[in-house]
Amino acid sequence: MEVNQFKVIPVTNHRYRLKYHFSAPSGWMNDPNGLAYFKGFYHVFYQYYPYDSSWGPMHWGHARSKDLLHWENLPVALVPGDIEDEDGCFSGSAIVKDNKLFLIYTGHHYYDKNDQDNFWQNQNIAISEDGIHFKKYEKNPVISNPPSDNTQHFRDPKVWEHDGIYYLIVGSQNSEKLGRILLYKSKDLLNWQYNGVVTVAKNIKNDGFMWECPDLFRLNGRDILLFSPQGIERQKNRFLNLYQTGYFIGKFNYLNSQLKHGSFEELDKGHDFYATQTFIAPDGRRILFGWMDMWEASMPEKRDGWAGALTLPRELILHDSKIYMLPVSETKSLRRKKVLDQSLSVSDTKLDLSNTKHLEINLQANFEEWLGSYFEVYLKTTDDKEMSLTFNTKTCLLTLFRSGPDPYRYGKTLQNKKIKIRIFIDTSSVEFFINDGEVVFSERFYYEGKMNINLCANEQITVNSQIYDLK
Repeated sequence: MEVNQFKVIPVTNHRYRLKYHFSAPSGWMNDPNGLAYFKGFYHVFYQYYPYDSSWGPMHWGHARSKDLLHWENLPVALVPGDIEDEDGCFSGSAIVKDNKLFLIYTGHHYYDKNDQDNFWQNQNIAISEDGIHFKKYEKNPVISNPPSDNTQHFRDPKVWEHDGIYYLIVGSQNSEKLGRILLYKSKDLLNWQYNGVVTVAKNIKNDGFMWECPDLFRLNGRDILLFSPQGIERQKNRFLNLYQTGYFIGKFNYLNSQLKHGSFEELDKGHDFYATQTFIAPDGRRILFGWMDMWEASMPEKRDGWAGALTLPRELILHDSKIYMLPVSETKSLRRKKVLDQSLSVSDTKLDLSNTKHLEINLQANFEEWLGSYFEVYLKTTDDKEMSLTFNTKTCLLTLFRSGPDPYRYGKTLQNKKIKIRIFIDTSSVEFFINDGEVVFSERFYYEGKMNINLCANEQITVNSQIYDLK
């Protein structure tokens, strides 16, 4: 099947288009898929519907880059409609074998297209020799059915190699309607054997009814299961999004296929973060992309012929049993000019910036002998949109406010004597990285006027500030 390029929806207005984050040329996008490094390029695939700015039968969009920041759009890699994926090419992953790039993805099927809650799913493969043109495997599906104690939810395969054997995990739901992760193994990527349950939710309230987008990898000598559970109940300051993305830290046993692990931790505290995937860069870094949106968000860019974006690529670092996320070092190449570099005496200080659409803001403050209790970064637009990040030095609580429904998100740092805040602003997004990625908030922020940025504190404090205009 091929995309009919004459029907692809056009972008009619660029008011919210991101400049240094990846988004589709037009149409709808959600999950990042198939992250890989192949023949000198970083490859990103993504869930894509090119004919409308709303979700539709999923294709795999495709782009490549030399530096993780400047992307070349490539032909659509996977188009649904064949017998193995007639109603959608859902999420999956990629791996290099024998100098070929293999995509492993979920085929989606409706029993009745008028009843989209009643479906079945299988796992399929497509192969490319040049990293651009893909051919679906003639013996698809490679995994036809879930185990007998599973429901219809059976998707998002993530593949890796270990000691000459290929392993694949799938997000699923058991017959008791609890989320879980299944494991398969293969010698050739084409013939797969079911190896059991890696781990399963204990109850819906605390663990969720479905686990999507699983990713199992080692980081600093520990095994990490990163996934996106659905159905966890909101708590006072936690699990406030419709669905979450987070991780277990533990020990994976390749002999019995089970993961012994600790409690679930959210990876990003913002409103707009879901469906992550990671891969290993040639220099050994574990790099992550996430979908910088959330199901049921308003997405006003849909009126302009597009919807959805990816986060900045982030390096993952495990420190003191916690995952830190940092923008990849390549982001420094975006710095076009330094527009501020000074120590500011802050109580309620407006930053003197002519352009606030595309910035990197670096702030550092020391609270060791300070008598105040809060420090705040406050964004206010001329069309009355607001966002703020407030740090309470007494409680170590970080509070993110964004005007609109369900405005608050929260995080907590272990550090109350000083703070480092790194902020990336890009047209309609703001990402906050606090204390070298200990706490991260990912936010879409839509406005059409101008934006003012103020630094506020309830007692005067010195803040070291470096701000860059980004190309």
